[in-house]
Amino acid sequence: MIQSSAMKVYEWDQIPTEQMNPLFSRRVIHSETMTVARLRLLKGCMVPMHSHHNEQISMVDEGAIKFVLDGVERVIRAGEVLQIPAHLPHSAEVIEDCVVTDLFSPPREDWIRGDDAYLRK
Repeated sequence: MIQSSAMKVYEWDQIPTEQMNPLFSRRVIHSETMTVARLRLLKGCMVPMHSHHNEQISMVDEGAIKFVLDGVERVIRAGEVLQIPAHLPHSAEVIEDCVVTDLFSPPREDWIRGDDAYLRK
């Protein structure tokens, strides 16, 4: 990380990788007002139904994911961006190996505390 008084510059390959389960790894940056995560998800990875008080923006850089949002299925492919409002129940199934950048506001306090067991299964 390069730091000045006004900004911080991060390099994804310098941020430690957290292996959540055999099909899911992430690198995470937490700031004062948001969390940014770079996810590597392998085909077959499942994120169970959940909701959180954070607004979420998911940018699929590679691959494809089938999301279920409040009972509605939608496949998001490379180059597409999904906005998930706060408190909306959602799940995901990776249908092609993926690289995804997720933005959350406010920061994911549950991730900071390590209280995200549903992702570690």
